Amino acid sequence: MPIVYNRVRRHLHWLAAIVLATSAVGYAQPAQGARVTACSAEVGFSPEGSAQALVLRTIASARKSVRLATYSFTAPDVVRALIAARRRGVDVRVVVDARGNSGKASVAALNLLAGAGIPARTVSAYAIHHDKYMVIDGATVENGSFNYTRAAERSNSENALVVSTCPALARRYLAHWQSRWEQGKAWRMGY
Repeated sequence: MPIVYNRVRRHLHWLAAIVLATSAVGYAQPAQGARVTACSAEVGFSPEGSAQALVLRTIASARKSVRLATYSFTAPDVVRALIAARRRGVDVRVVVDARGNSGKASVAALNLLAGAGIPARTVSAYAIHHDKYMVIDGATVENGSFNYTRAAERSNSENALVVSTCPALARRYLAHWQSRWEQGKAWRMGY
């Protein structure tokens, strides 16, 4: 009897996790005959390096679009990855906090994006535009405490979580991103 009980208990925990996850992202019943896919997740941490690697791998996986929102933006490797995505034909757009990106490193990073034809906007409507996430191809979300900065990569204790093949979750993040994009002011290359 304990084996059957443990198996039932495991299935109930699994079912409860699915119910909680799908209700949190506004899950709708799929249309009859629609293919249902399970979300998958990966996590990385800094300064150990796995957060940085996960972020870069996620950008490299983009085939159609990258929508990035962040508070601080200074990481050269992330800039290079976004420019490489743009060169592959990916539609890349970036929203950053206006006040948090007025330093030399941020200005340089944003200028590099602009020079590569990547639109960026700064948001000053909030005390802090403290978002830190990307939406890739409308189906994958990367989020966590990880700012796209050298400090996040090398010095800070940070985390990055990537949830893949979850269009319902991605739609929620994209709606939020779009609202911030609309509130933003276009970045103009300057020094």
